[in-house]
Amino acid sequence: MSKSKKLDFRPNEYVVYPAHGVGQILSIEEQEVAGITLELFVISFEKDKMTLRVPTDKATSVGMRSLSSPDVITKAMTTLKGKAKVKRAMWSRRAQEYEQKINSGDLISIAEVVRDLHRTDDQREQSYSERQLYEAALERLTREVAAVSGNDEGAAAKQVDDVLTSRAAA
Repeated sequence: MSKSKKLDFRPNEYVVYPAHGVGQILSIEEQEVAGITLELFVISFEKDKMTLRVPTDKATSVGMRSLSSPDVITKAMTTLKGKAKVKRAMWSRRAQEYEQKINSGDLISIAEVVRDLHRTDDQREQSYSERQLYEAALERLTREVAAVSGNDEGAAAKQVDDVLTSRAAA
């Protein structure tokens, strides 16, 4: 892989790691593993109290990416406004698909999961696994919206909730 791929990310920059969501690059360090010197991104996920080290030459292949552009955030919000598309497949199959969408790191896919699993007060109660998937997707979405807009997570959560409730009212 070319060296230019490494320079896409810098310390103090926010990035999205597909399996964990939004994190901040603390530093780029060298570490010796099994006699081989590796250059690593040290990424902090403050909310999860977790630090991840990703080899710089593997960052793009594992799906690590920069934060979404404001255009993508707008598309995600538009996706939230859409009508829920719930397939008639068995729950285990749908749950697997939702999990894959959440872990893909793709903001539009995550917004689709939030849209499809969102329940209004007059709809039936969610099962435990449905609620877990919904909350995971909602958290990823709000964290990225907050990071892109520069707001705190509370303001981003309100923004997402406003979109979801306006959809229900329509």
